[in-house]
Amino acid sequence: MLIEAPGGVWSRGGVLDWLMAQRGTSLLVGFDFSFSAPFVERGAHLPGEPPTADARALWAYVEAECDDPDLGAASFLERRRGRHFYLGAADGAKASFLHWRICELLAEGGRKPSTVFDAIGAAQVAKASFAGMRLLHALAPHMPVWPFDPVPDSGPVVVEIYTAIAARAAGMRKGRSKIRDAVALDAALAVLGSKAHRPLERYDDHATDAIVTAAWLRGRADEDGLWHPAAMTTQIAQTEGWTFGVA
Repeated sequence: MLIEAPGGVWSRGGVLDWLMAQRGTSLLVGFDFSFSAPFVERGAHLPGEPPTADARALWAYVEAECDDPDLGAASFLERRRGRHFYLGAADGAKASFLHWRICELLAEGGRKPSTVFDAIGAAQVAKASFAGMRLLHALAPHMPVWPFDPVPDSGPVVVEIYTAIAARAAGMRKGRSKIRDAVALDAALAVLGSKAHRPLERYDDHATDAIVTAAWLRGRADEDGLWHPAAMTTQIAQTEGWTFGVA
């Protein structure tokens, strides 16, 4: 079931407000953006800038540097283009900006198509990720965020997701994971052990990705190995975070 946004359109502030109102509810909340930047490879999130010892410090730094509306972070990237972020050919060779977190190197047996430093193109995740860090900075004092916080016995917990993992688990082939009709959506949900969905007014990638991933999360939430991946050290967990479902 999709939750309608007040006024019909979700904003980051609206999502934050909704989550704050659910603090007493047992929820597994998945956000499809990177919760941190690579750290292990270079010993810093943003080499040459004030050091951030862990992901929380990075969130606080991004928040302090941004005054963009609705928890945005476009200005953070623009002021650092060519130094940390690739926004076009004028910034130099794109390959020199591509650095991955450990969990991204392991996802689906290979690297994700983009990194938090690549801010151009349809696959880019940079803008959403750094804006998301502002949301996490506001949310984290009130709600545990895995793996930076322990998983609580009850109540909500926030995790990073990668919708392609859920799509593969639902039987969709790589490169053909977008669902745009009711029949395909129900077929994917059946593979995941879920009932048929409630009809939607419109079948777009955002809605169907959310439904499939929610079904996958519900089915895997009790799988201990996903909460304790073998490759996730304490250092990685605190500095880079991890994508739920990457074993």
